[in-house]
Amino acid sequence: MTTLQIHIGVNLETEAAAIKDALRRHEAGEAVREHHITFESFEGMARILTPKRLEILRHLHRNPIVSIRALAAALGHDYRNVHLDVTALVEAGLIDDEDGLRVEYDDVEMKMAL
Repeated sequence: MTTLQIHIGVNLETEAAAIKDALRRHEAGEAVREHHITFESFEGMARILTPKRLEILRHLHRNPIVSIRALAAALGHDYRNVHLDVTALVEAGLIDDEDGLRVEYDDVEMKMAL
């Protein structure tokens, strides 16, 4: 099972330490496969992870799809809106679009700094 870790408003020093730790473990021969996405603020995350976009992520987790047009048809949504949503999710690193559209994680953990 693969977990995507979303960090919201975290301290950059803490992030740098986590990256150094992952590099240290990798250099020591450990297989390190971590998926992290960081948002500057809760508001920034909320602009990307809207209810419609979460619906898209859930659908793609269960059913990878070859194109945005096929995804729009499967969801019964307008192509233009789905295209905008998928573009935002790809740019945020939440959807892999290298060979079709898919979500390569099984669950999401969120950590938010106050």
